[in-house]
Amino acid sequence: MNKISKFDRPILGDNKPMEWVSDVSAEMLRKLGVKYVSLNPGASYRGFHDSLVNYLGNEEPQMLLCLHEDHAVSIAHGYSKVADEMMGAILHSNVGLMHGLMGIFNAWCDRAPILVMGATGPVDAPLRRPWIDWIHTAKDQGALLRNYVKYDDEPRSAEAIVETMLRANILAQQSPKGPVYVCFDAGLQETPLKEGEVTIPDVERFQLADPPPASDDAVAATADLIANSENVVFLFGRMSPTIEDWQQRINLAELVGAGVITDLKNRASFPSSHALHVGAPSNWISPVGQEELMKADAVVVFDWIDLAGALKPLAPRGGIPGRVVNCSVDSYVHNGWSADHFGLAPADIPVLADPDVFAGQLLNLLNEKMGGKSRWNGASKAKDKPPERENKSENAAIAPRDIAYALKDAQGDHKITLTRVPLGWAADAWEVDHPLDYLGNDGGAGLGNGAGSAIGAGLALIDSERIPVAILGDGDFMQGGSALWTAAHYQIPVLIIISNNRSNFNDEVHQEAMATQRNRPVENRWIGQRIDDPALDLAGYARSQGVEALGPIEKAGDLVGAFRTGLETVAGGKPYFIDVRVQPGYSAPMVTRASGEASTGQAS
Repeated sequence: MNKISKFDRPILGDNKPMEWVSDVSAEMLRKLGVKYVSLNPGASYRGFHDSLVNYLGNEEPQMLLCLHEDHAVSIAHGYSKVADEMMGAILHSNVGLMHGLMGIFNAWCDRAPILVMGATGPVDAPLRRPWIDWIHTAKDQGALLRNYVKYDDEPRSAEAIVETMLRANILAQQSPKGPVYVCFDAGLQETPLKEGEVTIPDVERFQLADPPPASDDAVAATADLIANSENVVFLFGRMSPTIEDWQQRINLAELVGAGVITDLKNRASFPSSHALHVGAPSNWISPVGQEELMKADAVVVFDWIDLAGALKPLAPRGGIPGRVVNCSVDSYVHNGWSADHFGLAPADIPVLADPDVFAGQLLNLLNEKMGGKSRWNGASKAKDKPPERENKSENAAIAPRDIAYALKDAQGDHKITLTRVPLGWAADAWEVDHPLDYLGNDGGAGLGNGAGSAIGAGLALIDSERIPVAILGDGDFMQGGSALWTAAHYQIPVLIIISNNRSNFNDEVHQEAMATQRNRPVENRWIGQRIDDPALDLAGYARSQGVEALGPIEKAGDLVGAFRTGLETVAGGKPYFIDVRVQPGYSAPMVTRASGEASTGQAS
């Protein structure tokens, strides 16, 4: 029994065997080990819904009711980032699917395994109710998302449902991972099962394959390159969250004495406090990291998001002189619809393998070649020097960077998992030392995912001692804020902190860039961007959904106390919400476009 199993308990019936086709879909979820399904209800899958409640008893999997389809997907997404396994999300018909598409695109870009299920029809036209069933029926519902899922299907029989669910389970969770979509015919769901109509095989015979290793030649060539290089840099990107793989990466870096660069787009992949970590994690490779790359003889890349973009700032200097090893299996899911494959980066040694498997292969071979003797002399790599912390008065206004400082001061013995941070996060003031210390961003870089994803992470962490903390912008939160009701109803412990600048501030920076480029008044950048007059009562909004809340916090001296209250409340098993009014600005440089070129600009 899990901590949310006490909620929404059904009156148990006579527990008959499978009687309806929708019972087959429900039974497959249980046999595949799906623990939870998040959903916003709808009549298109009423048969399936009944099977989850009255056939399975609303356990294994258990439902989480959401107030919006996008929350259903984002909660499943956040769960997968911690558990590293597939969760289910159910969307109502074409209309619910269209609501959830942004969340599915996020999961696609983040390579997150989610089993999204939906419904259409009845496909057989005579079974449709007048009007409503017709507008909720689509001939090819999968066409709405086929370009950003790994697999979709619309099974036409009970027997076909079994194979579809088995295949979806494999494809979602086999590297590179990603969302899959299964659409159930509303009429088929409500069809009685005939005796002997369906046989569910032993699902243990339909296992995931091991993640692919690199070829012996690729491992040998990379090991030789490293052994013959004086300065090696590792770029750790999309990596496993297991502590075993985390330690393996540390061992590899220490054996080689390699500088390590990580970023904020992915979950934590290497301790930023380690002497070999270069600079601080960022959305862009910092100037300190760029200098390290320019000195390197060898750069070994482990599934880095947008390697070509990361190297682009070095092009005016002739590009990096060292040879590049680029390890990834991401090309297996690249297509022409979305440019999430990014620019084509150089690879002197291309490696088509799982990055953590490749890291293990390298570690083994280099240990042999070097007799287990580390080349690292204990010296520290260059770090980004954070600005000196201001000695602020109790009544001083709050800057975005103050949130990082105050949360650290309030942390005490709590183990915090940052599920999301705002743009320009002060990573130089917040170290990560565990793979669950930080979970990365949403993948698709839109808005509205942050609250739901944090709740999903909280669900996955509910039996641990970790406290999930999301630091969200006010614009992101307001597009997904009604996800809080799900946290309140199921008592999912999560701390939501709003870095509230009362603006769509990133777009203010873009409008300032446009005005500067065109010699127009930069003072107008706020028009069509500010979220003020009236100011939103975000804490009141949270309380209206049953979540305890504080705010707005407007004085620097009040931050630490507020955060301590929030952390203690969440440690006690409840969600908590804090609205922090911050001055507009960023804690770290951001990149904006100017005349079609990338440039780095520092906002105050």
